[in-house]
Amino acid sequence: MAKVLIIEDEPNMVVGLKDSCEYEGYEVSVARDGKEGLEKASTEKPDIILLDVMLPLMSGLDVCRTLRRRGIETPILMLTARSEETDKVVGLEVGADDYVTKPFSIKELLARIRAHLRRAAKEVVEVENFSFGDVELNFKKYVARKGGNTLDLSPREFEILRYLIRRRGEIVTRDQLLDEVWGYDSNPITRTVDNHIARLRQKIEADPSEPQHIVTVHRLGYRFIE
Repeated sequence: MAKVLIIEDEPNMVVGLKDSCEYEGYEVSVARDGKEGLEKASTEKPDIILLDVMLPLMSGLDVCRTLRRRGIETPILMLTARSEETDKVVGLEVGADDYVTKPFSIKELLARIRAHLRRAAKEVVEVENFSFGDVELNFKKYVARKGGNTLDLSPREFEILRYLIRRRGEIVTRDQLLDEVWGYDSNPITRTVDNHIARLRQKIEADPSEPQHIVTVHRLGYRFIE
């Protein structure tokens, strides 16, 4: 499970960001001023930092600058006010990876978080072959077998499995699957994901009614277990 550190002092913004990130399945830590944020960023080793520019005790720009000087390369996504164009430029210059302007779309923010987590992921090696239970998958040739017999999986089902396997053990939300497998332009609905997962379970699970590999996480999404 990826860990998000939110460094923000505005209470309503903290609640909204925290709830949205937790709904996505992330572990969330919060700091309400720059000094606390700097300490948590250094000691808790988050996977991504959401950093407000205007903070008590120490500005977001100084937090970012200090982290980069210490050699901490955690992705930093800065939160700026609409009128603070200079802060956007300076933020990128001192080492921020991206910024969003308040007020922002939560959906866009979450998409950016996912994009930065993907880029920062250690597991950049492409999954080509994978086996679990009595299922064997070759993602390069799009060949699947179960118990030695050929499995008829669609390209979309292969891509769903590939994404789940890359993040095995983690919670994967329906929106993540829609973004990564279907893409932004196709505008499918989350029910589409559930239908595909149901068909996949019929093909790969010993008992689709009691799945052991593609497990539902109530109200969040799915988790792949080997």
